[in-house]
Amino acid sequence: MKKILFTSLTFLFIQSNLFAQDDLNALTTATPFLLISPDARSGGLGDMGVATSPDAYSQHYNAAKYAFLESQFTVGVNYTPWLRNLTNDVFLGNVTFANKLDERSAWAASLTYFSLGSIELTDEFGTPQGIEKPNDLAIDGSYALKLNDGFSMAVTMRYLRSDLSIKTNDTDLQTVNTFAVDLGAYYQSEETNYGDFNGRWRAGMSIANMGPKIELVAGGQKSFIPTNLRFGTGFDFILDDMSTIKTGIEATKLLVPTPPKDINGDGELEGKTNDVDFFTGMVQSFGDAPGGMKEEIKEFTWSASAEYEYDETFAFRLGYFHESEIKGARKFFTLGAGFKFKSSKVDVSYLLNASDVNNPLENTLRFSISFDFGDFFEEF
Repeated sequence: MKKILFTSLTFLFIQSNLFAQDDLNALTTATPFLLISPDARSGGLGDMGVATSPDAYSQHYNAAKYAFLESQFTVGVNYTPWLRNLTNDVFLGNVTFANKLDERSAWAASLTYFSLGSIELTDEFGTPQGIEKPNDLAIDGSYALKLNDGFSMAVTMRYLRSDLSIKTNDTDLQTVNTFAVDLGAYYQSEETNYGDFNGRWRAGMSIANMGPKIELVAGGQKSFIPTNLRFGTGFDFILDDMSTIKTGIEATKLLVPTPPKDINGDGELEGKTNDVDFFTGMVQSFGDAPGGMKEEIKEFTWSASAEYEYDETFAFRLGYFHESEIKGARKFFTLGAGFKFKSSKVDVSYLLNASDVNNPLENTLRFSISFDFGDFFEEF
């Protein structure tokens, strides 16, 4: 029998929603790497991004923001170490390119790669049987269009490949290829005077990863991919020509069914079946929690953030992320900074865990870099 213990643990990690505990009733999906924030700017803002100001990594959160880019072209490159306390070869990598076509439209493409590291296989006698490198991959393309001066919408098509298969005779794990669609909307007001300062409102919403269920184990039960609803708002305090404070709040919810559960201890499962297609699951997810509306509300996570920007060359960021104790218990504060050098931007972030649940980004300093070039567009 092959030794694939680490693979089994990895598979459990992929099936869970970031370390959710079995005795709680957390939502579970396949390919949860799609929920990982790929960049350090968002990493410093409590993983927010649906209604923040546009940047190179808007593809992950809300592609509609690309219609408000100020530069003609932008490129973002990011590398995020994962589970650094346990291993040094698990990581998330992302490359994004966006092109603003004119004052009203833009398109973007991105590649996200999640490596689960190298796994050495041996037989029962310890004889080496080769090395496997399971991984997940997503390739996206989006188009954003302004419907008026302050409002835009976007659609994103995504190809997904999940290769957790191990080339042995005693595993049913298989490579999966599928697709998903995102829809996004973004609003950005004109700069308005509020007495001692000017201000600008922002708002955004997106539904990401709408797609069919996938079969990770041959002949097994199909799993939902992480269809995710995001919505949020923000306000920019434009203090003068040099200083701006950007604030925001955001909520997210997985649009997948809540598993039935024996909440009374009588052997009877409460709630609705989660053996439904993905679209029915999306609709059902708003009212199927075994604990009723009280539990349903706890399925929302929320974030709050503040970002101080000076002369568009330096930024300092603070954020907080909160998840209910019975849905995963992730809680953390974030710190971040950004630096601009001519056409390039460098962002860094650090996560401070505030929960008893371990976080895969603890003790990890994240870096992102992006480049703006081409013609520049004036907003309002």
